Amino acid sequence: MTTQHAVQSPEWWRDRLYVALCKRTQDTSVFDSYYECDHRLPHLHEKAREPFKRLLRMSRANYCELVVDAFVGRLEVAGFQSDAEGDSDEKAWQLWQENNLDGGSQLAFLEAAIRGNAYLMVEPDARGGFRITPEHPTQVIVVYRPDAPGVPAAALKLWLDDWTGRMCCTLYLPSNIYKFDAPEPKTGGNPVWVRREVKGEEWGGKNVLGEVPFGELANRPRMLKPGASELRSVVGIQDRINKTITDRMMTQEYAAFPQRWVTGMEIPVDENGQDIEPFNIGQDKILMAEEAGAKFGQFAAADLTGYLKAKEADVHDIAAITSTPPHYLLGSMVNLSAEALKAAEAGLIHKIYQRRRFLEEGLERTMRLAGIASSQARIVWKSPEWRTEGELVDALVKMATLGVPREVLWERWGATPQEIERWRQLSQDALDRVIAGDVAAEYGPKPPAEASLAEQG
Repeated sequence: MTTQHAVQSPEWWRDRLYVALCKRTQDTSVFDSYYECDHRLPHLHEKAREPFKRLLRMSRANYCELVVDAFVGRLEVAGFQSDAEGDSDEKAWQLWQENNLDGGSQLAFLEAAIRGNAYLMVEPDARGGFRITPEHPTQVIVVYRPDAPGVPAAALKLWLDDWTGRMCCTLYLPSNIYKFDAPEPKTGGNPVWVRREVKGEEWGGKNVLGEVPFGELANRPRMLKPGASELRSVVGIQDRINKTITDRMMTQEYAAFPQRWVTGMEIPVDENGQDIEPFNIGQDKILMAEEAGAKFGQFAAADLTGYLKAKEADVHDIAAITSTPPHYLLGSMVNLSAEALKAAEAGLIHKIYQRRRFLEEGLERTMRLAGIASSQARIVWKSPEWRTEGELVDALVKMATLGVPREVLWERWGATPQEIERWRQLSQDALDRVIAGDVAAEYGPKPPAEASLAEQG
């Protein structure tokens, strides 16, 4: 029997978000399985599945992992940049480093690409600062106000405490935080939740941030739909590839070697009247028959070309649908010029720029929750484009002749905001030394008498 709770009460939010989180986890679990190469086995007749299980397991070629890694591998935050006075960008980068978000952000980007969403959680720490942690989309869900899209209304964090066997959850509302656990998690139904009392904390205590403390990293969201997996359109093609490989392997197993035949010869039998195989075939053997009319021959070996072309066509479909360069998936680069490679990667670069816009929203919200105003410290990404050093230097030299400031050239080179500041300081120090040297050369050192008088006042 389901207990009815008042709308927008803590218990109402808890049950509503728990059901939504479980449904989303179930819906996206297939994408996680395919990324981990845990694909559905190709379909075969029930009687054939057991004998061919070894071939079925060998048939899984994991293109899903390549699609995700080609995209996520070029998402990297380089720093923060501010046009306002002060050191907000330095504070933002220090906070980023203190929370190990160089690696943590990569984990969040990966899960967002696989399952469609990931989260960064912000909470005050004991030192008066903030702790930021990446959160898995199977453990956190955030819902937004229906009258104000983009404004979080509530969030739920769910986990299983494997030390005690208790299922725990925390409900975050803009005003308060409520903690629950289920001492005896049920299977096949909602857990029986009770309040989780924490020593030194008031149950339903105040949310000091005044907002839902999560920044959502959504991968290709739509206006009325949440983020979506990069593998949403790939799973079916991956199944086709696995089926083609299975058929090819079965053909290799039983028909790739030419079968020999003989006619006009009497087959010998044993004492039980059973036929005896007349030949022991080998590379160093000669087949001989005493019958005058005996003839030998062999059937043609099975042609595997059709299977190979079918697989290649499916791989090209994946490349086209996901904007992944074909040579990433096919592993072949034959006489490709630099211009051809750049053109092949144009779709992937465009996709990365597009996806980054939505990821930035979650990152900027996270930094704002941690006390860094997003309008003062914007995200700086490393360039997703791969260019040779010669090409880059040539382009920068031409830009310098047009009067582009050196800081902009350093940024185009790929320097982080922290490196740019250090280079600027080094340049200023060098300039100061040059100026000091020029003054000394023009006026010379002070005579000892003048120096002594100056010291005496």
